[in-house]
Amino acid sequence: MERRVQAKSKKPAESHTEMTEIVLPQHTNALGTVFGGVVMSWVDIAAATCALRHCNRSVVTASIDAMHFLAPIKLGWVVNLKASVNFTATSSCEVGVKVIAENPITEEYFHTASAFVTLVALDSHGKPAAIPKIDPQTDEEKRRYGDGEKRRQHRIATRKALQNRRTHP
Repeated sequence: MERRVQAKSKKPAESHTEMTEIVLPQHTNALGTVFGGVVMSWVDIAAATCALRHCNRSVVTASIDAMHFLAPIKLGWVVNLKASVNFTATSSCEVGVKVIAENPITEEYFHTASAFVTLVALDSHGKPAAIPKIDPQTDEEKRRYGDGEKRRQHRIATRKALQNRRTHP
């Protein structure tokens, strides 16, 4: 069997992922709008697909930063999710996901949510594994990389505080 050599770095475009869903009755609440949990599930799937493409390994979700629902998504609409790797650490990466709802009748588009998802790559034993670094190319990718680095520092501090609270109630 041929063994693949893992790249030292990858461009964000190499793992960029776009996913499309149509809002069906089982996705909606009594108001005819999508349940927030359904949108979160779609965000998690888009992020995991993007991270899998970047890492070339199985990945698991470690965290999802605060998610704000900016506008409702209605029954029959089309939901487009765009995911890109913003930042990488040794075994984890931050994937930004933007959710855009489309009313196919009026051809209007609505930015309805965004989230930053941190995923960890795993080796065949289920332990964190090294991943390729991200190599941002455009000014926008470089800005997202810098912002992702700052968010990572905040997540690390938050995780430490939570662990401390757990061990010292």
